[in-house]
Amino acid sequence: MAAIISIHSFRGGTGKSNVSANLAASLAKKGLRTAVIDTDIQSPGIHVIFGLDQAKVRFCLNDYLWGKCGIEDASYDVSKAGGVEENGRLFLIPSSLRSGEIARILREGYDVALLTDGFQRLIRQLDLDCLLIDTHPGVNEETLLSVAISDLFIVVLRPDNQDFQGTAVTIELARKLDVKDMLLILNKVPTGTDLAALTADAEAAFGVKVAAILPLSSDVARAASGGVFTVNRPDHPFSRGIADLTKHLNGLVSPNG
Repeated sequence: MAAIISIHSFRGGTGKSNVSANLAASLAKKGLRTAVIDTDIQSPGIHVIFGLDQAKVRFCLNDYLWGKCGIEDASYDVSKAGGVEENGRLFLIPSSLRSGEIARILREGYDVALLTDGFQRLIRQLDLDCLLIDTHPGVNEETLLSVAISDLFIVVLRPDNQDFQGTAVTIELARKLDVKDMLLILNKVPTGTDLAALTADAEAAFGVKVAAILPLSSDVARAASGGVFTVNRPDHPFSRGIADLTKHLNGLVSPNG
C-alpha cells in the first residue's frame, strides 16, 4: 500500500519545496514509483526544480480541481530530471503559475475534499509506492486535510525563533488530528552550529525526532532551483542530509508487490 507523506513548514522560505523535490528524487532512485504534488496553489514553484516548462503543461492541479481533467492527466514523468535511470519512476503534479488561475483560486477557492479523492486516484492510476505532498506554508484547510490523511508528516524549519514558535503550533495541530508519525528537518543550519545541541533542543521542544540536518549552503543558493541538487551534487553535505532522511523512511515505504 502506498505511503502518503506531507512535507510542511509554518513559514515560507524554509526550503520546503527544495527538500520535497530532492526527497522525491532520492526515493525514486531507490526503485520506488514516486509522485510529488504541488498543493501550494497560491505560490507554486516546485516545477522549476524539475525544469518543467509551464508553457508546455497542458493540465495542472488547478484543472483537476475545476473539473477539466482527471488528476492523472496533470501528472508528468520527470524521472530523467530526478536522475532516475532504472526501476523507479518519478512523477510531478504541478500547480499553475498563471496569474489569472492563481487569482481565481484566491477569489473562488476550491473544494478541498477533491484533493482526498485525487490523492487516492493518483496512487491507483500511477501504481505509486509513495506520494509526497508539498503543502502551502502555514495553516489552512488544505494543509489540515493533507496532514490528517498522511502516513508521515515532515516539518521543515530553520534554526530561527520564529520558525520554532510556528512549528510548535503546527505540531500541536498535527497531534490533535491524531497524526502518529512525524519527523523534523532542520534546514539552512549555519556552519559552526553545535548540531548535537540543536538536535537536542528541537527534540525536547517538540517531542519529535530530527531526521536530518541540512546546511546553510552557498552552493545550494547558487543553484537557484536550477535542477535537483542531489542529482547534480551527490557528494555535497546537503545531499548527504537528504540521504539520511531517506534512510528514515525505509520502514515506511517499500515497492508494491
